[in-house]
Amino acid sequence: MYYLGIDLGTSSVKVLAMDENHNIAGEAKREYPVDFPHDKWAIQDPADWWEKTVEAIREVVQTAGIGADQVAAISFSGQQHGLVGLDENGDVLFPCILWCDNRTEQECIDITAHFTSAKLREYTANKALTGFTAPKVLWVKRHQRELFDQMAHILLPKDYLRYKLTGDFVMDTSDAAGTLMLDVKNRVWSAPMLDYLGVDESVMPSLCESYETTGFLHDEALDLLGLTGKVRVVGGAGDNAAGAVGAGVVKEGLVLVTLGTSGVVFAPQETFAVDDACKLHMFCDATGKYHSMGVALSAANSLQWWADTTAVSVEELLSEAEKARLGSGKVVFLPHLMGERFNANVKGAFVGMHMKTDRGAMTRAVLEGVVYYLRDYLEISRSLGVKADAIRVIGGGAQSAFWKQMLADVMNVPVEELSTNQGGALGACILAMVGDGRFNTVEQGCASIIEVSRVIQPIAENVEKYEKGYALYKKVYPALKDWFEYADSLGE
Repeated sequence: MYYLGIDLGTSSVKVLAMDENHNIAGEAKREYPVDFPHDKWAIQDPADWWEKTVEAIREVVQTAGIGADQVAAISFSGQQHGLVGLDENGDVLFPCILWCDNRTEQECIDITAHFTSAKLREYTANKALTGFTAPKVLWVKRHQRELFDQMAHILLPKDYLRYKLTGDFVMDTSDAAGTLMLDVKNRVWSAPMLDYLGVDESVMPSLCESYETTGFLHDEALDLLGLTGKVRVVGGAGDNAAGAVGAGVVKEGLVLVTLGTSGVVFAPQETFAVDDACKLHMFCDATGKYHSMGVALSAANSLQWWADTTAVSVEELLSEAEKARLGSGKVVFLPHLMGERFNANVKGAFVGMHMKTDRGAMTRAVLEGVVYYLRDYLEISRSLGVKADAIRVIGGGAQSAFWKQMLADVMNVPVEELSTNQGGALGACILAMVGDGRFNTVEQGCASIIEVSRVIQPIAENVEKYEKGYALYKKVYPALKDWFEYADSLGE
């Protein structure tokens, strides 16, 4: 039998097939557009997700030679926070408002003012951020009231696919935690938040855990996909939680770092704990526990920006950076090129150049700045008592051995390389297997499938030097904070 993992991303959907012996049998990918009709808006047509997902599943089944009756279960990894509103007939009311849509700044201000930061932390364990779903609901209520009044179902992107496959309205707790409508600690919908938004709980989907069966493919979906039999559909998870499963980061002590377009520090937690300032997101985990997560909006794209600016390839820049002496020139880079969730007005900056500063030193500063910022989040996790015994890395930056060694040195934590880097799609396959009873727990599935191929140990000499660099880095933002505010006031 085979298990399908559907990874619904922002720009494409990927479907991965795994057999019962844990071999990857095939994969397929389809792209779709993002529309930016107005400043700060980012929307997508859910019909594109469905069309492209069907195409990708059919391709995987055909190219992998999977029999029509050989798919046992399907699960998901999905882009988080997007608002999908359906009417009472299950039809889409408006294009999905995506996680990267920033039109809801005023709604976030109003939500925070209504509850106070302390109560918002108590009710939802998170801050009100423009990326989250609740502010989007409030925006629709204020600006498209007729559509709000017709909204009979609220879903997240991957759960729209589940609805199309099964007819069921269900959402797992890891994804629901990113809506700002979930009482994360108790894993139930937050009555105070729903009341404030004017949303009846009947509009919200039923909640499940990531590894639980939520239904089975209905006849129409079976026919469309060319499948037969009873195909189980399993909860799935938000993209970061599913990616953590795909990297085997499912127990406290392991930390997942994503060096993608954005950067993420993902730390599983045995118990619920929130930092006082809510600098970390506190979400439910795909294992039935919790995880904290810190997000840097510019990680590998800081390096890409530098490559575009210098008109030099990323490969050449990395080679030059590796040759630059650690700490040469004491150049510091703040990687805040797209603002940050803690301060939308913060900017990127190089500090400390002199006449002998060369491109290699500046590239090295870019790489260090990203890792220093991610360390900030790791230190907050440690302040909550979360252990960090080993780090696993995913994303495009994980291809750079130099950057991974730097990560081990700055964090002073070993970095474990994996034998496969299939991310959320693999995590979804593992969740499908757990839901189908192939494994008793998510942890057991990861232990059986995920393999560490190499361990990168911190270099003691580098650790000492990076401690000094990190101390210098931490002084730069406070020194420039007022300037960032002033620069923003000047406009474009």
